[in-house]
Amino acid sequence: MNVGIYVYRDVEVLDFAGPFEVFSTANRFLNEEDKWSVSLLSQTQGTVLARGGLKIQSDYSIYSHPAIDVLIVPGGVHIQEMENTRVLDWVRETAANSTLVASVCTGAFLLAKSGVLSNQTVTTHWEDQNELQHLFPELTIINDTRWVDCGDIVTSAGISAGIDMSLRLVEKLRGRDIALKTAKQMEFDWCEHGVTL
Repeated sequence: MNVGIYVYRDVEVLDFAGPFEVFSTANRFLNEEDKWSVSLLSQTQGTVLARGGLKIQSDYSIYSHPAIDVLIVPGGVHIQEMENTRVLDWVRETAANSTLVASVCTGAFLLAKSGVLSNQTVTTHWEDQNELQHLFPELTIINDTRWVDCGDIVTSAGISAGIDMSLRLVEKLRGRDIALKTAKQMEFDWCEHGVTL
């Protein structure tokens, strides 16, 4: 199973690093046939300058990568990405062929702009909830929750909430025991206060 995390200029560091850590840590408790391959994808393969100036290296470009089973779209300074039709088309097409799609923080804006989110119940960073509602009035936005699970689409609140959401994804895909072992290994106090629809 392939987990693909989309990264772009000024992506929030913990938005992508948190989920990466969760899935790669969960692999320690899985049989070889159940492990995930976790990759970073960007529009052009190579160095991406994340928020705060952190330089990261993507594994694949959006034009050439393995099939994605779990697509994660993190937040950050997303305004430029929302005008990038190639990226939006890729998000829409990749989501349609993925088992699960998730966003962290303002990654929900990219899912909504690409049409992946249309009339779902979602969440995002508390600071951006009003803007998301204004731009996409057909969405139902829940505040004061770490994540919203709509089945094949899961959205999370801001930054660190992406870790809680990713543990929820591990639970959905590999069971509660693996999720709890992963949280313990990470010494992370898993906040399970999400909304399941």
